[in-house]
Amino acid sequence: MNTCGVEIKGSEVLLCLLSKENDVFDIRDVRQTRFVLNDADDTEQVQKFYRDFKKLMEDYSVDSIAIKGRPHKGKFAGGAVGFKMEAALQLISDLDVRVLNATSIKEQLKRNPLPVEFEETGLKKFQEQAFITAYVYIMQRTYAKE
Repeated sequence: MNTCGVEIKGSEVLLCLLSKENDVFDIRDVRQTRFVLNDADDTEQVQKFYRDFKKLMEDYSVDSIAIKGRPHKGKFAGGAVGFKMEAALQLISDLDVRVLNATSIKEQLKRNPLPVEFEETGLKKFQEQAFITAYVYIMQRTYAKE
């Protein structure tokens, strides 16, 4: 199971590829750990963002994307550009794309805490939430109620 964890901050998509095989997690090296959409009003840039992200997913044989959800309104609400980027990711065909809200992430981490401290993963600090989101999604799929 190859999962891409995604955190959207402003006009940036931060990502981490995590796979699990035979109960062993593997953090995969990836050629690009962030995507930026400078002008969300420019159709060509949005399409380029979509194509580039989709190509990365194909190249690394990713089968699911887990996006850290953001509130729609309130003090910590996500911006319009972020929601446009999220929609573009959700339109990638042949991938299981899920948006995980903060509550479900916290609940899953209580049941299945991270097996390693984040500092020991070798990832950059800005990838932490993407890593956690991918981990939570994999745990949800592993222990899904049948």
